[in-house]
Amino acid sequence: MSTAAKEKTEKKDLTKGFSPLGDRVFVTYTEELDRTSGGIYVPDSAKEKPQRGIVQAIGKKVENVKVGEQVLFDKYSGSKLRIEDEDCLILKEEDILGVFTS
Repeated sequence: MSTAAKEKTEKKDLTKGFSPLGDRVFVTYTEELDRTSGGIYVPDSAKEKPQRGIVQAIGKKVENVKVGEQVLFDKYSGSKLRIEDEDCLILKEEDILGVFTS
């Protein structure tokens, strides 16, 4: 198997070398391209920020969420960043509205 193929099959560890401090939560999410029924793509500036993500790492003071859980968060909360072509957020625990259950 080629190196490129191995990289695609292995899950990326975006938290390698990074640990949120205090009550911070590191979340990944995806932004899907929105398209109207007429086939027109909606630009990023006209879209709302996604509200659902998966917890990748937590700070030591976080009590109510665990790594791997899918969470709902405030639209305009957190600091957005991009790591290895993945959209990520660093949120305060208080910005998380709830946890999705199976």
